[in-house]
Amino acid sequence: MTIHIVIPARYASSRLPGKPLADIGGKPMIVRVARQAALSMADSVVVAVDDERVAAAVTADGWQAEMTRSDHVSGSDRVMEVAELRGWSDEDIVVNVQGDEPLVPSSVIDQLCQGMLDQPDVAMATLSEPLQHHADFLDPNVVKVVANEAGLAMLFSRAPIPYPRESAGKALPPQAARHVGIYGFRVAALRQFIGLGESTLERTEMLEQMRWLQAGLPLLVIEAKQRVPGGVDTPADLARVQALFSP
Repeated sequence: MTIHIVIPARYASSRLPGKPLADIGGKPMIVRVARQAALSMADSVVVAVDDERVAAAVTADGWQAEMTRSDHVSGSDRVMEVAELRGWSDEDIVVNVQGDEPLVPSSVIDQLCQGMLDQPDVAMATLSEPLQHHADFLDPNVVKVVANEAGLAMLFSRAPIPYPRESAGKALPPQAARHVGIYGFRVAALRQFIGLGESTLERTEMLEQMRWLQAGLPLLVIEAKQRVPGGVDTPADLARVQALFSP
């Protein structure tokens, strides 16, 4: 069994055009993500690109780039194309690391991979971390997750869940957790995931992982042992990360 990391890198972005090439400390953001991913236990790291400029930046720094179609509706579709182009085994593990996460700790990627290695029956897994701020609990841009005692996801939502009724939503419940958008799949499960197509809850929340839950399939949620900094979605996010790399 082999572990692969695929980093989807779509050039177009409504809020940050050309986001994968945004400069962070003298390196394109996508290169920063690849460098972090390569510190993990994965056997390979591939950047799934849809633009020659991004491919050139990736290969110039010594990383593998795979040209993919520009019409994919999600990063998971792009990851699946890479798995098919490269002929990966159905039993292999493929980890989808977002291309706008230049600060992702390699330790949490390892946690996800090890969790799937330790539990061969797990087809899909992801990460979470406890929420620390009430403002994040209420923020629809912060996706929340609730898991059961076995660590399986019960629900993902942009709404505040679980809702603390007694305080009318004014308190942060101890179970409040942020979903960290890194996914691990067996290749066969990823193919099944793509084949399910968009579900109604997925369309409502704009959260693709909901299709797996709505189909009644188990999704393991592993609590990250290290804090995972937020990704780069806006110009303000980019400025925050760039400041960390300033001399």
